[in-house]
Parts: sequence; structure tokens; C-alpha cells
Amino acid sequence: MASLNGSRILIIGGTSGFGLEIARRALGEGAEVTVIGRSSEHAAAAKTALGKSGTVEASVLDATDRRRLDEFANTHEPFDHVVSMMGGAMGGGFLDNDVDDIRAAVDGKYLVALQIAQTMLPRIADGGSLTLTAGSGGRPYNASGAVLGNQAVETLVRGLAIESAPRIRVNAVAPWWTPTGLWRGMSEDQLQTQAKQMAAANPLKRLGTIGEVADAYLFLMRNGFINAETIHVDGGVSAL
Repeated sequence: MASLNGSRILIIGGTSGFGLEIARRALGEGAEVTVIGRSSEHAAAAKTALGKSGTVEASVLDATDRRRLDEFANTHEPFDHVVSMMGGAMGGGFLDNDVDDIRAAVDGKYLVALQIAQTMLPRIADGGSLTLTAGSGGRPYNASGAVLGNQAVETLVRGLAIESAPRIRVNAVAPWWTPTGLWRGMSEDQLQTQAKQMAAANPLKRLGTIGEVADAYLFLMRNGFINAETIHVDGGVSAL
């Protein structure tokens, strides 16, 4: 399995949660890491948190803005690995949500992933990888737009992987519910209640950790013979 030592890694959405932990672990293996976030506060905090671990650059931009992302890519040397954490969450079924809300959830996962892929794949060095983010655990009746978006990302990965081979590998990670900044809108009591409910619903009767999810992204970067795959880091809940 290849080492990440000396690799140039870009993490889009890498200033908090899973992305921040991926950056931390990659730096620990000797990689040079660039993280992108929308908030200048989060970018500054990430640079401070990660700076002790190695060479890190923290940039602020909206990665859903293709022009801005293109300008960013043009000012950097090709990356060996690009990771995108982009994609949100959505509750409720098809009858509970407005069509525009469902469309926004799908677009926020699938079309944003496609746009990032089209922009960044030409800027990845030969033998490198692109890892996107899908999701696990939701069902059509309780997470309509999110489920459609996740399925679309998995389909996108299979197509991109064949189109980009043999130069670049394309994969995805599909995490299950994990307490991260994505849920910062919840109160502490709401978060604890949700965590207990989700743990009880999982075959392993616990939640995954941020570190366990981050390890899957690192594995996909290191293993040069995995292509067109989506790894579900969900304790087996997707098999229910």
C-alpha cells in the first residue's frame, strides 16, 4: 500500500469534522495538506489546529462556485489526492418536502460532486485519486432528497472511475450519522437524544467515530488498486 509521505493532498471542506481529521492524519503521515472552507474563522482555526502537525495551507472559498474553484486550482501545482466532503443532509419523505427542497438536496450532493470532479480531475497528478462523499443510513421515506443524492454520487463515482482510468482513481466514502459540525444547529439535548436513537438503530449499537470515518478516506488514497467503489462506514446499517 502506497505511503502518503510527501503527497500533496487537497481536502475540500477540510476545516472541520471529518475533513479536519483526515487532514490531521494525513499530516501525521508526512503529507502536505491544503484545506478549503467557506468560513474565514474555521479556516484560521483549522490552520492553528493543524499547523503543529506539518505543512498546511488553509484557504477560504465557496467550492460550489465553479469559477472560484477553477481560479484556486490554477494557482496551485497538481495535487496527488483530492477529497471532497461536500454534501448535506435532509430529513423527511417525498410527501413531506417541497419539490424545490428535494431538488436542492440532490443538487447539493450530486451536481456539486460532479462540478468538483470536472474542475479538479484535470488538476490531479498521474496515479492520484479523487474521493467524494456520499452517505449511508437514510431511507427514501425518511430522507428522500438525501437518498437520491447519495445514490447519484455512487453512480457518478462508477462513471468517473472508468472515464478517468488508468490515470486517476475515483471512489467515495458513505458515512453514517456521526456527531460533527454538520449538526451544529442542534442544541446539546437534541444532539444527545439523536445520538442515543441512532446508536440504538445500528447493528453495532453504537455510533462511529470521526477517526473511523477519516480512516476510510486515507485507505482509499493509499490503496492504488481500489477504483469505482463506495465504502459504507456505517456499522452495517445499510444492510438492514
